[in-house]
Amino acid sequence: MTEQRLPAWADPSVSPARLDAQGVSRRRLLRGAGLFGAAFALGSAATPALASPRGGFGGEDPRLAYLVGDHHVHSVYSHDAKYTFSQQARAAATYGLDWMVFNEHSNFGHASYGAKLEHAEIVRARAENPRQLIFQGLEWYIPAAEHCTVFAAPGPHETDLLTQFELAYDGKLLGYTEGSAGAADTARNEAHAVKAIKWLAEQRRSGYVDDVLVLANHPLRLGIDSPHEMRNWRDAAPEIMIGMEGAPGAQGAAIPGWRGSTSIRGEYENKPTAQSWAGYPADAFLTYGGFDWATATVGGLWDSMLAEGRLFTITTNSDNHRTVFDTWKNGDWPAGQNFDNTGRLPDPVNTDTPQPGSDFWPGEFSRTHVGVTRYGYRAVMAGLRAGRVWLDHGHLLDGLDVRLRRDCDAGRGVTLGGRLRVRKGERITLYVTVTTASRPNPQGILPELAHVDVIRGAVRGPVADRDTWRAPDTRVVQTRDVSGRKGTYTLRIPLTAGEESFYVRLRGSDGNRHGAGYLGAAIDPNGPVPHEPGNGDPWADTWFYSNPVFVDVAGD
Repeated sequence: MTEQRLPAWADPSVSPARLDAQGVSRRRLLRGAGLFGAAFALGSAATPALASPRGGFGGEDPRLAYLVGDHHVHSVYSHDAKYTFSQQARAAATYGLDWMVFNEHSNFGHASYGAKLEHAEIVRARAENPRQLIFQGLEWYIPAAEHCTVFAAPGPHETDLLTQFELAYDGKLLGYTEGSAGAADTARNEAHAVKAIKWLAEQRRSGYVDDVLVLANHPLRLGIDSPHEMRNWRDAAPEIMIGMEGAPGAQGAAIPGWRGSTSIRGEYENKPTAQSWAGYPADAFLTYGGFDWATATVGGLWDSMLAEGRLFTITTNSDNHRTVFDTWKNGDWPAGQNFDNTGRLPDPVNTDTPQPGSDFWPGEFSRTHVGVTRYGYRAVMAGLRAGRVWLDHGHLLDGLDVRLRRDCDAGRGVTLGGRLRVRKGERITLYVTVTTASRPNPQGILPELAHVDVIRGAVRGPVADRDTWRAPDTRVVQTRDVSGRKGTYTLRIPLTAGEESFYVRLRGSDGNRHGAGYLGAAIDPNGPVPHEPGNGDPWADTWFYSNPVFVDVAGD
């Protein structure tokens, strides 16, 4: 499907303009004016790949605007959710989302009936909401592991692709769920997951679909996504399996007095079982500042994958099934109907009484920001694949732009997900442009950023032990106190290239809750910490994270 241009009358006021360092705003982007101009015209080419220095030194990536989205949203086409498409789309518009993915749970009712019905509603929703990019996806039960979001670019085969994939490769439908060490079916099931990702890559290569992406969902919720499995998925087709949720949905699960005294943000309330990978410590099954242990631990699993010198993107999302304090309940089934023979739940009914739930509406709390040069479906997917991604909770920031540049160069330098090629000993500068929150968030709080942490890790190449989750040379190398700073400002952080390649990534918070990181204060002096069970108000503990920028060091 070609990239789309918004009509001139579309009012983008629901989404506040966010400026990057070059002053490119989402408002201008969505109007198809200014920087991008005719590039938004119907039929424009796909977004180009990030600029690469190739044989030369330095590097320069394009100017970007950031589109805000959520790749993990459920509707009545999931057996355990509640809302209609229109309810979710209206909420997403209210909270400023530009793009969203409906990734309904896999099951026989969905494969037999729901997927096609769902697609018809998505087509209508796209026509009715031309300023919103609405993807159809699937929540895949990975053989021997947890869940993934799988979604395709709009086109004539998007539903057929997802349905074929669901029937041929879904672990729950096939009964390929066993993943414990030493079990008879584990090796077969893990191999089938790799085969599934390779199959998706072939559909993209053949042109059956314009594009398709996969992201691992809540990877440490159950601890059944082992490090070697995640590396195997990535290596099967790194252009398809691009990353994981750095923070899960269900962020309202531990609001005090709401779900109970044992509740944890993200619903990370499960203890290790026989299916969990034995190499994870018990503390891995918690969230830290609302983020998955794999991401929140400096020098942990995410860093161990980045230390191989390969991008693995992180995201955040709502995983919306049932919104906290909402008063709607599932409707009643007509006689003789159920999910297996319809693929769709009855429409919800308002009760005027708060119903059980753990989630926020799409965009209400969790936001994934993707840097694009055009407005369109393929542009969002290209931005995710390129790693031009940062995330925040609680609307902590209005904007973030990151550039890394050699001191001897002019120009913009490279940005998130990019690579800068330098000489040994060369001086480089990291430019971090922050636009602070300009209005109260949906909770009525005006968020304030307290600090920005710079995290640096050595790149050592492929690991010998594919189950390692440690990156011993990654640590917080600098913390900037930005308390009280307002508006848009740029932090200039000098770095020096040593003898080996490395990466840098960013993190920051409102400063309300932090302590020594999981691997100790010498590695992370002010990291996120777990909350007490049942006492995890998410609005009082908000963070942002960015993807890395890689620095490739060449000899003299």
